[in-house]
Parts: sequence; structure tokens; C-alpha cells
Amino acid sequence: MTSSTAFLPVEIRSALKGVHESWQDAVVSGLAAMHAADPTYFEQLCTTGFLPTKGRLFAAFALPLKDVRYVLIGEGPYPREDSATGVCFMDGAVDQIWSSDGSGLSKKVNRATSLRNFMKMLLVADGHLEEDLTSGDVISKVAQKALVSTSGFIRTLPELQKNLHKNGFLLLNASLVFRSSVAPAKDGKSWQVFLQTIFAALHSSHSVSFDSMPSLVLWGKIAEQLQKIPEASLFPQIVAEHPYNLSFIKNRAMQDFFRPMQLLESCSKEKLC
Repeated sequence: MTSSTAFLPVEIRSALKGVHESWQDAVVSGLAAMHAADPTYFEQLCTTGFLPTKGRLFAAFALPLKDVRYVLIGEGPYPREDSATGVCFMDGAVDQIWSSDGSGLSKKVNRATSLRNFMKMLLVADGHLEEDLTSGDVISKVAQKALVSTSGFIRTLPELQKNLHKNGFLLLNASLVFRSSVAPAKDGKSWQVFLQTIFAALHSSHSVSFDSMPSLVLWGKIAEQLQKIPEASLFPQIVAEHPYNLSFIKNRAMQDFFRPMQLLESCSKEKLC
């Protein structure tokens, strides 16, 4: 135990092992600010239990600070232990993206509503689907193509996460925790203090010009609340409804934003792989 983290319960302190060294000071400072704002928060958190488990609380911060080009922020972890990974929208219960029989997206992707709609939006953006035709025989044809070894499609969710990281996405949530006994919006408000410190560190590391700053990509009403943080105004912002809304699939701004990245390709046009 070090003096800088002595205020943290062991469950929180041990999760810091997964934080990249470039983020360590900012993450610890953010946690200290939370503790100063509410000295009982972390004790209550560990008493009631929370997701993610297995030391994955700060898994998003494995991406080095210098590599961040976008901060994608969702609402909170998936409310299932296997699914909550500490990385937003990356469902730990999902491996294969496509159904093995070529009938469409896998059952586990379809179960994760936000991930399913994100996938369909990417398929529309890349020209594989029409936005009004994203199920049934149409998506089955895409799945059958994707299962061909020479198709160039990614096949697993870890591949999608890898592509997001290579494009510089820090995959965060407005609340880093989920508790069935606490409304996500309430936990989200508590973590705003933490994210204020994270934004400040990010700005300091990229402080050349506004145009060179990483962009905040805010999905959903809880993420939008982060606009109240003064430091958020230091960054370009892209705002959309949460992907659990079907309308997300047809969001033209999101389609245009992600189209150049070709996230569904196993090797992008920018030769990121």
C-alpha cells in the first residue's frame, strides 16, 4: 500500500494494476477527488458489490494516454458479470460476432442490444446493409459472406475492440460501475468528479490546439451530462442517442463519423493491423 492510494479499499486499489503507467497519476488523482467529495463512496461501493469484477474496473485505461484520439463514453457497464469488462460496449460474454450457421449476428450479440445496434450501424455505414433493411434474409447474406475466410470481415468482438483501439478510442463509461441497488444516473454523477480529472489530464497531454484535441463521443443522456463538466468544453464533441435505441442504426452523423475507419475490416484501409 502506498500513501497515495491508502484511502482506497483493496478491491479498488488492486484494480489499478491494469492501468497503463501514463494514466496512473490521473486515475489516482481522480479517485482522490472522488474520495474528497464523498469519503464514504468507495466503502459503500465495495460493501454493496459492483460490476465489473475480476479487477477490470479500470480496464479502459490500458490504452496509453498519448494514443487517445477519441473518448467514447456510454452510460455504464453491462448489468451482467460476464459481460461487464470495464470497456464500454465490449461485452465480455461475446466472442463470435456472426452466427455459426450464417443466419445473422450471433445470439450473444443480439442479446446485447447496444452492441447489436452498433454493429448494424457500422454495417450500414460500410454499405453492407440499407438502414431500413437490417434483419432477416438481408443480414443473413452479410453473415454468410463474413464467414468466408477471404472476406476480410472481422469475426470476433476482441477484433472489433482491437480496431477501435488502433483508431485511438478510449472506451469509457459515464459511470465506471453498475450496481443493481443504485440508479446508473446516481453513480454517474459520483464519477463526474473522476472524469473531470481524466479530461484535465487528457487536455494537458494534447494541449497544442483545439483542432488537435481528442474528441468526446457521448452516447446517451447520462453521457451527455458530462457536458456540464467545465473541462468537457476543451474538447470537440460528438453527441448521439444511446445505441440501445433503434434510431441509432439510422443516425447519419454516426454513420459518417465511423465510415472512414472501416472497423469491420480485419485489416483497415489505413493499414492499422
